[in-house]
This record gives sequence, C-alpha cells and structure tokens, in this order.
Amino acid sequence: MLLSGYLGKLFKFIPSLFNALIILIIGIWVIKLLKRFAKKIFLEKKIEPTFASFLIDSLIWGLRVLLFVIIASKVGIQTSSFVAIVGAMSLAIGLSLQGSLSNFAGGVLIILFKPFKIGDIIEAQSESGKVLAIHIFSTEIINYQNNIIYIPNGILSNGKIKNISQNNLRRAEIKFTTTLNKNTQEFISELLNKLQQMELVMSEPKPKILVSELLDTKITYCVQLWVENDNYNTVYSQVLLEAKKISDTL
Repeated sequence: MLLSGYLGKLFKFIPSLFNALIILIIGIWVIKLLKRFAKKIFLEKKIEPTFASFLIDSLIWGLRVLLFVIIASKVGIQTSSFVAIVGAMSLAIGLSLQGSLSNFAGGVLIILFKPFKIGDIIEAQSESGKVLAIHIFSTEIINYQNNIIYIPNGILSNGKIKNISQNNLRRAEIKFTTTLNKNTQEFISELLNKLQQMELVMSEPKPKILVSELLDTKITYCVQLWVENDNYNTVYSQVLLEAKKISDTL
C-alpha cells in the first residue's frame, strides 16, 4: 500500500519533470541563439569588445537564472521561497566577497568611462606595460620584461592611471651625468646637432638640453625631445649612446 502510494506520486510527478526537461532543452537552445545574435549585433554596431563581452555575459547569466526559476516552478518548488533563499545567499556572498565586488565595480567603471583600452600603454600601481585584456575583476598587462601582470580593477579604477598611448606623441626627458671638467657649451652644441640629425626625433617642438644638477665634480644634463610612442625606447637608447660618445671625445 505504501509502495503504491509512492508510485502514484511518482507517476503524477513524471509529467512535470518531463515538461521541465523540455523547457530546459529549449531554454538552453534559445540562450545560445540569443548569445550568437547579440555577438553579431555588437559586431555590426562596432561596440568596444570588452564592453560587448561584459553585456553578453550579464545577459546570458540573467537568462540562465530566469530559466532555473522557471524549471524550479515546474517541478513544484515554491519560487517565492527560492527567491528569498537566493536573496539571503546573495547577501552572505556579498559580505564575504567585498573585495571581489569592489573589483567588479571597478571593471564596470573602466569599461564605461574608458580611461584606457586594449593595446594602450599605461602606468598604474607602480607598473607599466601594454594592456592585453580588461577582465571584469582585473586588468591584464604585459610589461617591458615580457611579464604578464594582473592588476585588480578596484584599486586600478580608484588610483592614478597614466595613459601613454592616448596621445601619439610623447616628450622624453633623458638625463646624462658627466664630469664637471668637460666643456659644457661644446657638449650641448654637439649633442643638439646629433639630435637634429636623428630621423626618429621630432623637429618640432625643437629638442632642448638643460642643466638639471650641478655638483662639485659632476654635472647632469636633461635632454628634452619629442618622439612617437613606438619610438620612445629606441630614441632613449640612441641619445644615451651619442651623449657618451661626445663626452668621451671632449
């Protein structure tokens, strides 16, 4: 008698379970279809890839949660109780993941206000390098030593960011120290002449050479010139080598 009672309940539950399974299959298919459609639309509208990825991920997870709630209601779970449980769990998770939520909010701010984009060279949090990816919780950059660095978006969005790539031109300040007994005017004149001959150095604004520090036995020059961002490191090295050659001949 007891067994027949359980079997009766099971047979009554099978149609609901079957309906929930059908809804699950159709729901998964619809979500995949909407994901492809959204990607196509964002690509046609030329929306920034990181922002598009964030919107698509948010949409997909929202639809998955909605699908789960619908299936739960089909199998007889009270959705009001389920929503209350999800709310309590969200509060507990939020309190335990405050740092992660801060990074999430920072990622949203970076994506929306775009202080930099993928491919830019930035300096932030004592690190500098090229931006490879902007994730929701962190930003991935590669520095000049070919090291991959992940900076949490929370501190990145709240700190100072220097975007070197935002303007194509960059002013270089190159310091060179030599002994005080060298002929200062002759050194400046010869080095300025060399700078004017370098193809990678901008002719306008004109390069300058200033004295930045004067000690009893040493003098430090500051070479100021303008270069394109891509040529910065090459010019920096060339100027130091030329300054050393000129200093050695005086």
